[in-house]
Amino acid sequence: MRTAVGGAAGIALGSGALGSGEAVAADTPNTSDVSAVASPPSPGLSSLWYTAPADDWEREALPIGNGALGATVFGTLASERLQLNEKTLWTGGPGSVQGYDHGNWRDARPGAITAVQDRIDAGTRLDPEAVADELGQPKAGYGAHQTFGDLHIDVPDAPATPPDTYRRALDIADAVATVVHTHQEVSHRREFFASHPDGVIAGRLSADRPGSVALTLRYTSPRTDFTVTSATTAAGGRLTVRGALADNGLRFEAQLRVRVSGERGAVTANSDGTLTVTDADSAWFVLAAGTDYADTYPGYRGEDPHAAVTRAVDKAGGERFETLMARHVRDHRALFGRVALDVRAEVPDVPTDQLLANYTGGATATDRALEALYFQYGRYLLIASSRPGSLPANLQGLWNNSTSPPWSADYHVNINLQMNYWPAEAANLAETTAPYDRFVEALRAPGRLMAKEMFGSRGWVVHNETNPYGFTGVHDWPTAFWFPEAAAWLTQQLYEHYRFGGSVEYLRSTAYPVMKEAAEFWLDNLRTDPRDGTLVVTPSYSPEHGDFTAGAAMSQQIVHDLLTNTLEAARTLGDSPAFRAELERTLADLDPGLRIGSWGQLQEWKADLDDPADDHRHVSHLYALHPGRQVEPGSAWADAAKVSLTARGDGGTGWSKAWKINFWARLRDGDHAHKMLAEQLKSSTLPNLWDTHPPFQIDGNFGATSGVVEMLLQSQYDIIEILPALPAAWRDGSVSGLRARGGATVDIAWADGRATRVALTASRTRRLTVRSGLVPDGETTFKAIAGRTYVWGAPPGA
Repeated sequence: MRTAVGGAAGIALGSGALGSGEAVAADTPNTSDVSAVASPPSPGLSSLWYTAPADDWEREALPIGNGALGATVFGTLASERLQLNEKTLWTGGPGSVQGYDHGNWRDARPGAITAVQDRIDAGTRLDPEAVADELGQPKAGYGAHQTFGDLHIDVPDAPATPPDTYRRALDIADAVATVVHTHQEVSHRREFFASHPDGVIAGRLSADRPGSVALTLRYTSPRTDFTVTSATTAAGGRLTVRGALADNGLRFEAQLRVRVSGERGAVTANSDGTLTVTDADSAWFVLAAGTDYADTYPGYRGEDPHAAVTRAVDKAGGERFETLMARHVRDHRALFGRVALDVRAEVPDVPTDQLLANYTGGATATDRALEALYFQYGRYLLIASSRPGSLPANLQGLWNNSTSPPWSADYHVNINLQMNYWPAEAANLAETTAPYDRFVEALRAPGRLMAKEMFGSRGWVVHNETNPYGFTGVHDWPTAFWFPEAAAWLTQQLYEHYRFGGSVEYLRSTAYPVMKEAAEFWLDNLRTDPRDGTLVVTPSYSPEHGDFTAGAAMSQQIVHDLLTNTLEAARTLGDSPAFRAELERTLADLDPGLRIGSWGQLQEWKADLDDPADDHRHVSHLYALHPGRQVEPGSAWADAAKVSLTARGDGGTGWSKAWKINFWARLRDGDHAHKMLAEQLKSSTLPNLWDTHPPFQIDGNFGATSGVVEMLLQSQYDIIEILPALPAAWRDGSVSGLRARGGATVDIAWADGRATRVALTASRTRRLTVRSGLVPDGETTFKAIAGRTYVWGAPPGA
């Protein structure tokens, strides 16, 4: 006997003798590979809000985005500012006035890498500057992401003094930014969102007194390589921005179309390229933008954006504003609403910047409110900055107010791009990885040429950082130019997508070809270490730290992870026995990158060089603990990793603290993981809840969201572990909609630090293992049937 009960994630739950330690199965109406839409969290836990306009873009402006197109909202009354971004607007690349070579060596260097390897084999540790002199070169035509400019909405009747009331907010459950204020007994409201279904940014200004909306729309940019025109038609006004980047000729265009309501409402096109609205009850606009960028090697150019931008604006501009918003909210909620976290928070009636300022890092209910909001904000930012049809989230996600942003707002692949996607699978946002997959695939062609010309080998390679134009080579910054392991690390997310979702077709067509070629590069480039006969990466560099050596721990661990994953995939797909045998032989001879040093630490280098007083922000030699799966809890390696992590301390930049949340969770120390979350909130989070390196760098947001999931659910060893690192600060609570490897969506409730109920919905038919105090002997393995839910523990409210 079974009955359908509407749970938080909308799944059918079993009935019967719950709490007996046995799972009760029930059919569920949702048999897809994602969970059904959950109820959105309470408003206090899904909204950032403030009592004043933003003065500073980085610290205070509120971001909206649809993956390709984004804006930050300031909420200034006299002149609202929307700082605009289109993710493919990049200088550099083919056509750049600086010239472009993908980072390939511009001069022939026969034997250069071998010469460095020989010196290392002879026992020499090489200074990074010396190696950069031999193997690096200045960048040429690398480029940078560009701001698209600013849309200003000038309001002539805005109050000169503070209004009677003011509230600026971002509802992350609906992905809508609002500005509401009252002036002279008239309530004014602004609403802004970036729609993925319609491919536009939309905004509306309205008032509760008819005829009270008057404004002028104008565009500005720090560049001079554009023209602005405006026109009126029977359907409304249109503002067009069009140009080509002076650096590389990349064509870009934005169009805005405005409509008004009200008997006397009118739109006027002005000779200076602005649009003026007068006497309207409300005015709303849609804005689309694009470039002629294409992710195709070697030209990276496609069609002129004019036709696509015009279609998007005309289609969206022909709809009612309410229709566009409803479609946008449905689309966003279908992703965001899958996961709900309740840590018994108490939401105070204070703005978000004050909530952050008041945060103590303790176990108060208001502290927990900020922690839950920050977790969900990371999921919001990933949805907003990574949707199918766009480039992946970059160092700033999507948002950039500069023509020369920090680190070019590019794709650093020595951790940052990878960290952006750590929460995607487990936090139930698998669809957001599509841009990542396509980006990595697009790197293969230039990466093959780099592997052939620089290393003389098969496969593909990319070094420390890359751009949308297939930069796979080197530059000359000594501590950050050499990292050929990046391609191997990039493939991990593709294999994780398979491990969570289970699509063999995805593995065959998307993940495995990229993995296999990355593995072939290392099969050709590993070198026998004369010290012990093992295969090592050389020259090897632990990111931004120390000297060049052979066999640094992170290098070895990444290659071990790649070859292990590739072998598993090759066996699943039945790839050639010869290739599988080559992988097996190499893994048998590979230095695993795991050594315990003289003070009990996990060594960062193959030689025992670690300084116990070193508190460097990188803890790269713990890759095998996270995001890898080579170090299991309870092992001697895990104990050594804890020694290293403790020695490095709890400081660091924002992304570094975020990684440490994940490390401590993998070590099953929930209290220390929570302490790192607190450290990130207290000292590495800006008032708009963006992570700061400093400056703003979005990977810390994503890493922290991943770390919260790791505290509540882990499955990296093909065992679904319930509450593996629950902190004491979250003594009671629940979470719904998390995903586990093997194809399962998991809901958990707990009290007094122990799970009281677990519901697992299978998306695949296969054997699963669950580890929890609720199951017999603490661990159970059973055959899960796709579409069924298995429940352990007491029913809700029991």
